[in-house]
Formats: sequence, C-alpha cells, structure tokens
Amino acid sequence: MKSLFMLIKSVPSAIPVPLKEKKEAFGEVLNGDRLVSGPYRIDFLSEKDAEIACKRKLSKEEVARFRTAISKDYYFQMYFDDLPFWGFFGKVDNVGKADPSDCKYYLYKHLVFEIFYNKDRVIEINVRIDPRAVVDVTGDEPVDVDFMYTVKWKEIDVPFEKRLDKYKSSSSLRQIQWFSTLNSCVTLLLLTAFLATILMRILKNDFIKYAHDEESADQEEETGWKSIHGDVFRYPKHKSLFAAAIGCGTQLFSITIFIFILAVVGVFYPYNRGALLTALVVIYALTSGIAGYTAASFYCQLEGTNWVRNLLLTGSLLCGPLFVTFCFLNTVAVAYKVTAALPFGTIVVIFLIWALFSTPLLVLGGIAGKDSKAEFQAPCRTTKCPRDIPPLPWYWKTLHQMAMAGLLPFSAIYIEIYYLFASVWGHRIYTTYVILFIVFIILLIITAFITVALTYFQLAAEDHGWWWRSFLCGGSTGLFMYAYCFYFYSAQSDMSGLMQTSFFFGYMACICYGFFLMLGAIGFCASLFFVCHIYRSIKCE
Repeated sequence: MKSLFMLIKSVPSAIPVPLKEKKEAFGEVLNGDRLVSGPYRIDFLSEKDAEIACKRKLSKEEVARFRTAISKDYYFQMYFDDLPFWGFFGKVDNVGKADPSDCKYYLYKHLVFEIFYNKDRVIEINVRIDPRAVVDVTGDEPVDVDFMYTVKWKEIDVPFEKRLDKYKSSSSLRQIQWFSTLNSCVTLLLLTAFLATILMRILKNDFIKYAHDEESADQEEETGWKSIHGDVFRYPKHKSLFAAAIGCGTQLFSITIFIFILAVVGVFYPYNRGALLTALVVIYALTSGIAGYTAASFYCQLEGTNWVRNLLLTGSLLCGPLFVTFCFLNTVAVAYKVTAALPFGTIVVIFLIWALFSTPLLVLGGIAGKDSKAEFQAPCRTTKCPRDIPPLPWYWKTLHQMAMAGLLPFSAIYIEIYYLFASVWGHRIYTTYVILFIVFIILLIITAFITVALTYFQLAAEDHGWWWRSFLCGGSTGLFMYAYCFYFYSAQSDMSGLMQTSFFFGYMACICYGFFLMLGAIGFCASLFFVCHIYRSIKCE
C-alpha cells in the first residue's frame, strides 16, 4: 500500500481547490510528511449531507493516474483534531473475471465522516465510503466528477484521556503478541539458564583442577585457558578502530535506553508526528560525548598515542555510512519527486546540529577520556613474545562462531521484529513499547551470555585472540536482522520499484549496522568482565 503523500505527486491536479500547506515540525519533515489543508470544511457539531467539496473534469491522464492508484491500493491519510484516519481511493471489481484487463475500476466520490465527541472534546473520527457514489474510471476518457462529503456527529461517553486507545493494537492482537513473545523468550531463557549451569560447572571444575595443581606444585605443562594467561590480555590489532567501535556501540546503547524511557513515559503518542525522529537526532547529538569519552579512554588504556586520529575514526564510524546512504537515498527521492526527499533547509539544520553540538561534544568527551588517566587493570602480566595459536577445528573459525552467536539472540526477537517492521514499513502506528523493551532486555542478556560462552570455549582451545572475536560474535545478530529483511521484503511486503527497494534496504542497512556496533560492544564488555574474573580467580606466575 502507498500513502497519500506519494499520491499527491502522482496525481497533482486531481483536486483543483487551492491547498494550504501546513508548517511541519522538524521530525515531520524527516518523516516525509507534507500535510496540506483538505477541501472539507468541518465545524464542531455542524452536520452536512452530500456537501460538494469540488467539481472536476478529469482528463485522460488524470483518469489513468487514478486507475493506477486504485490498482495499487493507494490510500489517503488525513488528520482531524490531531487524530489520524485512513481510507482508500477506489475499488477494483474483479469478481468472476479471470483476465485482469476485464476488471472494472471505480473511484469513490463521496466520503462520510463520522465524528464522536464527549462534551466539547473530539474523541474519535472515522471515514467510510458511500458504495453507491462511485465513478467508473476503467476507460481512458474524460470524466466529470462531483466530489462530495457528509459529516455526522455522535455523542459518546468515552473520556478524552482514552481517545488514543483506538490506535493501539486490538486486545486480541496484543494478547497474541504477548503470548508469542513471552513463549519464545521463556524458552530461550530456559535454554540460556541450562547452558549457563553447564558453563558454571565446567568453570568450577577448572578452578578445582588448577587449585590442586598449585598445591601439588607439579611442574607439568599447563593446559587449557590457564596456559595462555601471558597472552590473553595482549592488546588487539587495530586498537584505534576497536576502541572507536566500542565508543560508538556505547553511544548507541545510551541512545536506545533514552528512547525507551521517552517511549514508556508516553512521549511518542500516536498524533505526536515526527517526535521519534526528532528525539533520535537530538539524543544522538547530546550523547556524542559518551562515544568520545569511551573511545578515547579505552584507546589510552590500550596504550594508544594518536588519540586525535581515534576521535576522527569514532566520529566517522557511524556518521560516514549514514551520510553516504542518505546522499544516495535522497538523490533517489529527488529523482522520483516524492516528499521523502529532504528540503535543503532541513539538510542545513542537520549539518548545523552535527557541527555545533555533536562534534564539539565528541571532542570534549575525547579530551576528558584522554585526561582520565585510566589504566587497563589486567590480572596477568603479558609476555613479550606472543604464543602460537594451535590449529583449530573448522567450527571454531570466526565466521562459524558468528553464525552460532547470532542465531540464538535473533530467535528471541524475530517475532517482535515482524510486528515492528509491519508497523514501520506498513505506515501503521506502533504502540507496544513495553513489549519491545522487554524483548530488548532479553536480547542483551542472551547476547552477553552467548558471547561469554563462546569466549570461554575459545580460551579453552588456547586461542587468545578473543578481543575482536567477542565483538564480532556479539554484533552478529545485526547481520541476522539484515538477512531477515530480505525475507520480509519478498514474503511479507508489497514493496517494489527502485525507490521503495532502495529506501527499505538502505535504511535497514543503517539500522542493522547500528545494532551490530551496539551488540558488539555489549558482547565485548561482557566477555572482558568474564575473562578478568576467571583470571583473577587463579594464581598465575
């Protein structure tokens, strides 16, 4: 289905009444909303019956455009008293017609607005179609159309505070969503607890074994994860890039937490259009200091010296791909003349926010991180010569571990991802933020555990290159999310064409990349805590 905003560009002269554009907020412009005043005059408690909105003689080209819109299920979206409502432009009569060329196309010309009120407040508005008032637009011939509308007012006793309940998911759908989400999450949590119990027993046996070896003072060669105590805290390669990735992931985690807080307290209510995108831009700019501080502090702990280069890498690691993707998609939107193309003024505002807020905060955070004088507290000394890593089975390679690490967390969230995708890309209103927050917490728990478990087995195989591996395994869920996008696009959506395809895969690539950085940072931090803990628990020479 397509929205009204796209149809305005497709049928620019279908309604000749002068339309006044509404001044949009910053978030509404980012969302592609370009609202205009409609040709319908609706006054409080004033009923109208078959009022003429406008008269129009549609040309052949306009008839063809309306026919295309009807065949592709285009719909309009309107607002009254900040309450959204939707309706279709027409219908296709294909009953008993095997050949699509025999179908009849009818344009609706009479809208009936039913408005419900309580005292002096509007509670609900619906729009329905008069099935008898249609115009045949099957042929390529000029058509005279009288667009009409009817307004009916009905009093109800629903309080004003509950007028948004209509836009939430139906009770049965919410129950299905709750049950399906909780069912999958409980199953995965039980599996995680089972695996955690096994890992704890293995660790307990390791501690007992190493303690017994120390008491017996045998000079036998060490084996297992204890044997690599002199290499396990050897700093990773490309430590500037690694620290930048951890800094960006920490910033994205902070953004996600702030967004959930705003969602739970009710900031993103249905008719607060563009609030989410505005919050994302503002919070991203204000949390840039977190990325700069985390990256620079960790980079200095890894004995890095070029902290300025590290800050530049931190600032471009996320913004770079976003900028390239935006330039391409905005060019496509301009070429198609759709409202998703951002105006030049909005682009300037975004650039000023980045230049005047995000970048200075990033630099200030980096300076604070550099001057924090924090030192990496490794439980074991690192030897001068790195230990050779023994040959490993094929299933311990990086790609195979990433596949194992990403599958379990993705299994916990894929049901909620479907509802989220259906709402965002189906232009519906998403309101179940509590369920989404619960799923997010479970995602963090499972990601942290599965990364810790794989890190332990990697160390047990005497492979001390766990730094990058833990980050890649933690972030691999983002790759599974992007792979799911291909299934959703082909099996669950009706999107087609260059513009819709590029917008879907372009923006989803940015979102999944953000999840990769965030979950990668979560996986590494959990693994770092785990590795430090187990090596503090044994005596290393």
